Amino acid sequence: MTKLSFDHIFMNLATDLAKRSHCVKAQVGAVLTKDTRIISIGYNGPPAHTHNCDEEWPGVGCPRDSKGSCSLALHAEENAILYAVKNGANLEGATLYTTLSPCLPCSRLIYSAGIKKVFFDRSYAAYKGIASDEGVDFLNKFGVTAVRFSV
Repeated sequence: MTKLSFDHIFMNLATDLAKRSHCVKAQVGAVLTKDTRIISIGYNGPPAHTHNCDEEWPGVGCPRDSKGSCSLALHAEENAILYAVKNGANLEGATLYTTLSPCLPCSRLIYSAGIKKVFFDRSYAAYKGIASDEGVDFLNKFGVTAVRFSV
């Protein structure tokens, strides 16, 4: 019997968590780990106990900001990091698994939180139709290993 690696388990969990999102545009999941233990989880959506985009704006989603992004939602990485910090977790040296590569603002948060490795499944640049994954470039430039997860 072949056992899945922890990397596979955590990426599978991030993929499953994405299905919890109420966003009608994109579903993204994230898992924060340290030493093969889960610290926190998150998925994209508005702050808890506010509203659900698929219920309030079915089919079209929440209002967009000037860059065409959700104006009300937190990204999956933000939700995972905020929940961890809220509960006193030490993120120094942690690993993040996410279904979409981090945008630049999330990458700055990841770097500042002390997370040292990021695995992602799909490209944010390809999703947004932009030239490069500037968040991934930022992380790799400043010592956080950010790589596409390969099976």
